[in-house]
Amino acid sequence: MTALQDAIAPASLAVGGPLLQAQDAKGDPLLQARVRRKAYGDRPVLQNVQLDIAPGEVVSLVGASGCGKSTLLRIVAGLDTQYDGHVRLAGEPQQGITQDIGFIFQEPRLFPWLTVAENVAFDLGRAGRSHPQVRELLAEVGLAGFEGRLQKQLSGGQAQRVAIARGLFTRPRLLLLDEPFSAVDAFTRARLQQLLAEVAHRHGLALLLVTHDVDEALILSDRVVVLEARAGAELQVIDNPLPRPRRREDASLGTLRVRVLDALRHAHAF
Repeated sequence: MTALQDAIAPASLAVGGPLLQAQDAKGDPLLQARVRRKAYGDRPVLQNVQLDIAPGEVVSLVGASGCGKSTLLRIVAGLDTQYDGHVRLAGEPQQGITQDIGFIFQEPRLFPWLTVAENVAFDLGRAGRSHPQVRELLAEVGLAGFEGRLQKQLSGGQAQRVAIARGLFTRPRLLLLDEPFSAVDAFTRARLQQLLAEVAHRHGLALLLVTHDVDEALILSDRVVVLEARAGAELQVIDNPLPRPRRREDASLGTLRVRVLDALRHAHAF
């Protein structure tokens, strides 16, 4: 068996089975998420989900609509606390929202009456627009000189770059992204994917990404986790050992794509 074949061999989290490990050099994961049960009314959405993420690791969640991907993201973010289980960051229990975990939504969600700078430093109020970190982050995402613009003066891709800068402003250790590039065209999406990968690497960030785009998951991620449509069903995990930067036309990436698509079929995603 080749190294690539070994890397993409089936790896899973059976219900009640062995835990998928992701650890730093000291053996400690950055994120530990344990969701024994999350339900809306009588309908379970997540059940017996266990996920660890190491410092600097990128993990994508894929699966059918309604399988609980975004719900898991909201639980990790502290936006949803009505579940049975726990979330720990660097070993510390998390209760509610923390600056150590950033969140980028599907839409930029900028405040249209605020300038770009004020949106980036929103947590500090209007006084934050002159914070030196705002200028640094905007330059990093390719928007130097855009500090005084309003949302209506931005393209969709530019607005999402502002959202990335805002997500980085609190210097989080983990950044959560819920289909962050689905509203932009394919070319802008590819540029934003490259930007995100570069920024995450420079800042040493761990990423947990929800996406319906298999290519996006493989371009960005160290691991792809496939959620089943049925709560409590087995999770499929595909490791991605390919070095960065990654190219969509790489034959090895195509082999991984087949593996993810096969896992999605078994998960009844399509």
